[in-house]
Amino acid sequence: MQGVEGQIFAPMARTYGYALLGALLATFTVSPMLSAFLLPEQVIKVETAIVRKLKAAYLFVLRHVLTHGGITLGAATVLLAVTLCLVPMLGTEFLPKLEEGNLWIRAMLPPTISLTAGVPTVSRIREVISQFPEVTTVVSQHGRPDDGTDPTGFFNVDIFAPLTSFAQWPRGVTKERLIARLEQAFQQEFVGVGFNFSQNIQDNVEEAVSGVKGENSVKLFGPDLQVLSTTAHAIARQLSTVRGIQDVGVFEELGQPNVLIEVDRARCARHGLAVGDVNAVVQAAIGGQQATEIFEGERHFPLVLRLLPQYRQSLEAIKAIPVVTPDGAQIPLHDLANITVRSGASYIYREHNDRYIPIKFSVRGRDLGSTVAEAQATVARTIPLPAGYQIEWSGEFGELQEAEERLAYIVPLSILLILILLYSTFNSLWDSVLVMLTIPFAVSGGLWALWVTGIHFSVSAAVGFISLFGVAVMEGIILISYYNQLEQNGTAREVAVRRAAEVRMRPVLMTCLSACIGLLPAALSTGIGSETQRPLATVIVGGMLLTPVLILLLMPVLLSFLPARTVRAVAKEKQLTSQREMPVGIGGSGHETALSS
Repeated sequence: MQGVEGQIFAPMARTYGYALLGALLATFTVSPMLSAFLLPEQVIKVETAIVRKLKAAYLFVLRHVLTHGGITLGAATVLLAVTLCLVPMLGTEFLPKLEEGNLWIRAMLPPTISLTAGVPTVSRIREVISQFPEVTTVVSQHGRPDDGTDPTGFFNVDIFAPLTSFAQWPRGVTKERLIARLEQAFQQEFVGVGFNFSQNIQDNVEEAVSGVKGENSVKLFGPDLQVLSTTAHAIARQLSTVRGIQDVGVFEELGQPNVLIEVDRARCARHGLAVGDVNAVVQAAIGGQQATEIFEGERHFPLVLRLLPQYRQSLEAIKAIPVVTPDGAQIPLHDLANITVRSGASYIYREHNDRYIPIKFSVRGRDLGSTVAEAQATVARTIPLPAGYQIEWSGEFGELQEAEERLAYIVPLSILLILILLYSTFNSLWDSVLVMLTIPFAVSGGLWALWVTGIHFSVSAAVGFISLFGVAVMEGIILISYYNQLEQNGTAREVAVRRAAEVRMRPVLMTCLSACIGLLPAALSTGIGSETQRPLATVIVGGMLLTPVLILLLMPVLLSFLPARTVRAVAKEKQLTSQREMPVGIGGSGHETALSS
């Protein structure tokens, strides 16, 4: 895994792998040594009362299941079909929101506002936020941050609001309801100001991922700034109509007042002036022009001349700038050029050397996948893009798409590797496929657990499913290996099926329940920081609750339907074994030796 999900789950994956490696080493070293010292000569097998009652109930159900094998397989097929119908009902998201216990609010003032003009509004925003008892304090940054690493204008205000402990909040008040109340208060008092609600770390991660100050964004690429702005506002209006989309806002690129001086060639020619002559006067009068250099020891500085501020700080003063003609006459600049004030570009966003304008939005009260899918369909249906313009959906949704693309080959590759390991264990493709049938039922348990708890499918849940594959396959190995051992010893198939199910019931239950109990606290936890691991734990707990039932009931039925070729294969194996152990004469000397297999 890469990106954010790689940073979160890579330590867990490494710990998981190291733990399994340590357990494997202990199995072949420490465990045999401790068994030799601690176990008695004669081990007496005693089952507890709970195990005896469970086994009695299980054998009673098993007899009926084996008697009605066709009905059992039909019920299992119906379960899988219903589970497949459940998949579209599960929402999708990149990663669960990791609760940080704070609010990071971004306010977007008018793009041309000055620092002085924005201070009263920022102060009032802090006062409004401080009125809520759930907020401990309010800190604002007006303009760029203190370290200067994030260049932006005075229209941007970042507000950090730490929250009190959730246990101290009144009953019924949640963070979602607090944000809704803040939004309502802002809309009533601050007209023309856009707000975005996030968290401190989350906001920095999202901006690092997409390059846009927002949870999600639509990047509209194109060459013309005016067309970009018009189309972006149309897209923003359509996004606002989609249920679940909040905090919609367009990052304005136009709005910077520019003085446009267009020199008229015909009027300049009447006074004997060239266009370059007028441009030189404008450059020297307003922008400044180097006249000479001043030397101070080894240092030298350019001496720039331009008009005093009172002669260039207003439009009327600029129009009155004199231009000297070749015959010595002074002509006002407005007689030689058209001077107007127009709205120009204040910011130009670029990515891969292409201009774009971002439209930010957040998703609340609905899953990310279906919300953005509806938004994409709405925008594609209602907003025709001009030629040369394209849309890119970025932010958390972009990360979700990339993660799904990687999972599309990670999951099949994991299943293929498990199948190869199974074939190397059983040396039988039939047994390997039979064990692999435990995976769909384990996945069914995980999907039902997500649906019951209302958790969306995310990368965290996908990691849980991949872990579930290995645990479910291990349960199948426990049962199938003992069945093969009984059958190779000559036990009839019906007897071997019942005996394997009876003997392996306790190991299967122990393995599943130990994994289930171990992750149950993570599945039920609600503290800060538990959101990322809860989907993973919920998937494994749900899968481990359903997997032993299906393995102990369905696997014996599948084994009872094995074709007669299995019996012939066992007989052939015994024949080959006896041939390998047959005495063979060497060199005709009468001496015989047994070849080891």
